Amino acid sequence: MSAEPATRRPVPGLGEVIGRLLGEARQLVADYAELTILDARRAAIRLAWILGAVLIAAVLVVTSWMGLVAASIVFAWGHGASWPIALAIAALVNLVAAGVLGWFTFKLARELPFTALLRQLRGRDPEPPQ
Repeated sequence: MSAEPATRRPVPGLGEVIGRLLGEARQLVADYAELTILDARRAAIRLAWILGAVLIAAVLVVTSWMGLVAASIVFAWGHGASWPIALAIAALVNLVAAGVLGWFTFKLARELPFTALLRQLRGRDPEPPQ
């Protein structure tokens, strides 16, 4: 039985090391570019939700205002209340509803866009999925 000589892996040359380094750097840039795109997509979806909430809030404020003004008119005529009191009550209810929706919108917009990219660049651990 003849023993085959052990084949040793050749030591890579400088060109091969630089080539591998450039390949790894290109892959790293591609990974960060993909993370940037995913973060931008997430930010766009959040913006769409915020704009949708603002649009719904505007519609709700207008329709509730009209309904409460109409109800206050009926109330004023039926119970002898004055017009200013009826309109003040309608305005107060609408302001409370708008404040609640504003709080929801602020809570939704609290997280800044590109947080995953910034967290990765700073070397922090990812957040658990929501």
